Amino acid sequence: MSYPNLKLLIDGKWIDRTDSGTLPVINPADGQVVGHLPVAGRGELDSAAEAARRGFQRWSAMLPFERFRIIAKATELMRQRAKEIAAVLTLEQGKPLAEAVREVTLSADIIDFLAEEAKRMPTRGVPARLENVLSQTVTRVPIGPVAAFTPWNFPANLPSRKLGGALAAGCSVIIKPAEETPATCMLIVQCLVDAGIPEGVVNMVAGDPAFISSSLIEHPNVAKISFTGSVRVGKLLGEQAARHVKRYTAELGGHAPVVVCKDYDGAKAARFSVSAKFRNAGQVCASPIRFIVHRTQYQSFRDELVRSASALKIGSGLEEGVQFGPLIEERRVREMQAFVDDAAERGATIACGGKRIARPGFFFEPTVIEHASLDSRVQNEEPFGPIAVLDVFDDLGDAISRANRLPVGLAAYGFTSDLDCAHRLSAQLEAGMVGINHFGVSQPETPFGGVKESGLGHESGLEGLLGYTDLKLVSVAKS
Repeated sequence: MSYPNLKLLIDGKWIDRTDSGTLPVINPADGQVVGHLPVAGRGELDSAAEAARRGFQRWSAMLPFERFRIIAKATELMRQRAKEIAAVLTLEQGKPLAEAVREVTLSADIIDFLAEEAKRMPTRGVPARLENVLSQTVTRVPIGPVAAFTPWNFPANLPSRKLGGALAAGCSVIIKPAEETPATCMLIVQCLVDAGIPEGVVNMVAGDPAFISSSLIEHPNVAKISFTGSVRVGKLLGEQAARHVKRYTAELGGHAPVVVCKDYDGAKAARFSVSAKFRNAGQVCASPIRFIVHRTQYQSFRDELVRSASALKIGSGLEEGVQFGPLIEERRVREMQAFVDDAAERGATIACGGKRIARPGFFFEPTVIEHASLDSRVQNEEPFGPIAVLDVFDDLGDAISRANRLPVGLAAYGFTSDLDCAHRLSAQLEAGMVGINHFGVSQPETPFGGVKESGLGHESGLEGLLGYTDLKLVSVAKS
């Protein structure tokens, strides 16, 4: 298949070259360059911000139903073009094609839900204390032009959450996709353009991440920042946003624990876990990482997880039947090896995997590590790759304490057939999203976000829409 000619979108015009040069886009399955991305400089960013200002004035003045009709037309185009977009997604990101198709269609569902909710934006009346006050109403208004920054692991889903929430609320957007995976976002933006979205409402830029983020955060036309990425970068952008008193939503990293209780079949839990753990080669912020398994279920869980992980079909995501693709870049392969080597040096057992796969591209084996010491890197830093860590527990209170010991709390999971244990896990696991007996915590209708250092605010669900609005009180008295 062919990779599209990469372009930026500013004020309704596609731009395929700038004075700032280009960046290569690499197919992670073979390491080959598939395209060149034009880099936005100061001039392009200023033009995008000015276009977003004008676009916001026009878009926010439209009725929610009018905005909905354009957005719904765009999502219908996304579904019609899902296979084409998914093939491009796999080419630049590496995940299996079946996963990519599901991501594109689910992204359309996310945008649709947000646009539908915007037609009934919540308002409330407040009873007056004074006799001459006729009404007091608390309403939601669009916050203004949004600068949105997304990573490479879900090139359709993550831009769609931000585009969907912002556009449905009445905001204009400057979207910056990851430089590793720009074409997927570009094709989604093309659907919005083809659906008739007004010029300047959606702008797409790319280039040097630090330069673009700092330039847009400080730009007076930008009212809100939305970021998905690492805790380290999220803190930096949050500091910049705070200096300019800009609204800020951040979906940051996690290190999700999974507690498997003594009453739940260990092999069954492992069968559920393998697809969740190794989906997208483990490059998922809500991916289960630390499996804390009751001693009575440990062996059956361990044996089934190792067997299933070792049986995954590995290869290019464009090949039929592939279940496990490459990591995004060479640096991530070296980082996985560093995690494994550190754990082994501290006494851990490598139950399966643990090394690079000898083939072109950026492949690393599905890896299961047993009994890693609590001071090892993999127990404290999110590997963001195909590494699972197995530990044993005897007391549920101890398991919950270990699950909660890190400063992040995006997702957490528990497996139990006991109602009391289910309630205890749901109440005591410190995470923004808790799944009991399944891993499907992220849906278009549900809020996605974490606690502690895993972020601020939410995306998707009603909360993902409200994050792009400000509250306004209107109090009317007799003249």
